[in-house]
Amino acid sequence: MALVVTQPDRPRGRGLALAPSPVKESALALQLPVIQPESIKNNDEFRVQLTALQPKAIVVVGYGRIIPRWMIDLPRFGNINLHASLLPKYRGAAPIQWAIARGETVTGVTTMRIDAGLDTGDILRQKEIPIDPADTAETLAPKLAAIGADLMVETLRGLEAGTVMAQSQDHSKATLAPILKKEDGRIDFQLSAREIGDRLRGFQPWPGAFTTFRGKNLHIWNTAVSQHSIPRGELLLEGDHLIVGCEASSLELLEVQPEGKKHMAARDFIHGYRPRTGDKLGL
Repeated sequence: MALVVTQPDRPRGRGLALAPSPVKESALALQLPVIQPESIKNNDEFRVQLTALQPKAIVVVGYGRIIPRWMIDLPRFGNINLHASLLPKYRGAAPIQWAIARGETVTGVTTMRIDAGLDTGDILRQKEIPIDPADTAETLAPKLAAIGADLMVETLRGLEAGTVMAQSQDHSKATLAPILKKEDGRIDFQLSAREIGDRLRGFQPWPGAFTTFRGKNLHIWNTAVSQHSIPRGELLLEGDHLIVGCEASSLELLEVQPEGKKHMAARDFIHGYRPRTGDKLGL
């Protein structure tokens, strides 16, 4: 690797002091040269610097900037991207989150050659991984990162050896994984209990899953599918169990967080806030 390119240091923490990205920290630890251009699209200095290196390949992972045409055309093996889905499924900014939120049981990673489209380039290599029923976006991401790193090495070696053949994506099978918005976390009780639970797991840590109780925000952190028949959005109390109706199903709320408060078990919420059977969420 001749050069590491990452975004400029950004303010972080309470004091908003400038802090390097994890990529920069790792590169410096490995004594690799690092540059941090604010922009790459119309940056003549960066273009001259990168062109002078005559790279065989450019690896692009989570850079967060559009790759300009001159950079796409520069290396012999192309700009190789690692994408956290089995393309053409889940093109876009949040493939891990949406795969879980839409109830997938299998996902994976793809190495692809970047073109001018949104994750539309030719596929080089793919590797599948099961999604555990308990996985959240936070637990699945490190698993994909680990197999993705190995797959990238395998891809680069295969390109050098001439054993990797690019394959066009079947664009008719493409699905999108758009960047998450806060509103994506609002619970729709017209969905089934399983669908709501999948979205809760997928949208961790943000935007999570939330609704309202007596006019104030109520964040839901943990749930279990229940077998009760309850009107959608309506609560049922059974001892220390808090259950809400969904589409043709119901959901037990195991851990919640009222507005301005800490996480708490449903039992503590019941004793502290005294919800009643027949109360409704989302009003």
